[in-house]
Amino acid sequence: MNINEHIEHTLLKQDAKHEDFLKLFEEAKEHNFLGVCINPLYVKLAKDYLKDTNVKIVTVVGFPLGANKPNVKAFETSKAIEDGADEIDMVINVSKLKDKDYDFIVNDIRTVKATCKDKPLKVILETDLLTKDEIKKACELCIEAKADFVKTSTGFVKNGVGAKAEDVKLMYETVSPYGLKVKASGGIRDKETALKMLEAGAERLGTSSGVKIVTG
Repeated sequence: MNINEHIEHTLLKQDAKHEDFLKLFEEAKEHNFLGVCINPLYVKLAKDYLKDTNVKIVTVVGFPLGANKPNVKAFETSKAIEDGADEIDMVINVSKLKDKDYDFIVNDIRTVKATCKDKPLKVILETDLLTKDEIKKACELCIEAKADFVKTSTGFVKNGVGAKAEDVKLMYETVSPYGLKVKASGGIRDKETALKMLEAGAERLGTSSGVKIVTG
């Protein structure tokens, strides 16, 4: 298995410098990673740097809390696509999920999906904050809203574990019959963990440890 073909090489740190992004892009080229995942401000930089490669440019909206209004997430999305983003990872509104305001959640996702048009949309569930029933319900809402992927985590929950194989399996079993895929992210720092996520059903891996994973 070529793990590199599943990796979105990720840099979402608040204090990342220009040179850190250039290093990330260079590593993505060198190791033939599937994509890079970066904050929206750096999409244009990535587009310029990676223009002659097959590396996908993935960015995040409503990140990391998911508490923006749907039209704000959609505006972020349109700007990111304008700058050259190939894929969008949006954060679900966890408060609304906890409140069982399911119509809000579906509308939130649909609003962003409409802006994405043909660009894949991944919905970050923030599994560290959810029960198993809530994870399943969130997946069902993503199916209803016609997202393309469900994703485990932002990696920003304090004391959070991030991706767990059991959660990835639950997500995969819920969404795969409807054609959605799973992205595991958060806490994937070695090859063993990466393989566990792929075996559990993940199609993509979001990790800042991509180089370590593929080089051992």
